[in-house]
Amino acid sequence: MVKIRLRRMGAKKNPFYRVVVADSRNPRDGKCIEEIGIYDPMTEPATVKIDMERAKYWIANGAQPTDTVKGLLKKAEAAE
Repeated sequence: MVKIRLRRMGAKKNPFYRVVVADSRNPRDGKCIEEIGIYDPMTEPATVKIDMERAKYWIANGAQPTDTVKGLLKKAEAAE
C-alpha cells in the first residue's frame, strides 16, 4: 500500500519534515517513491509547502495520506 507521510529530517530537537510518497512497508526515514513537499514546525508560523498537483495525482491513484498529512494538505490548500 502506498502512503503519503512525513519523513523526519534535521538535528536532534530541531526537526523538519519532508512530505513523501512511500510504500507503507518501508521504514519512516527509508526509501521513498517521490518527495512532494516540506513541513517545518519550528518556524513561526509553521512552514508548509506541498505540490498540490502531485498530491492530488497520488491520491487519485490510491495513495492514502496519514492523519497528519491530511491536516497539512488542508492548510496548504487554504494557503493557495
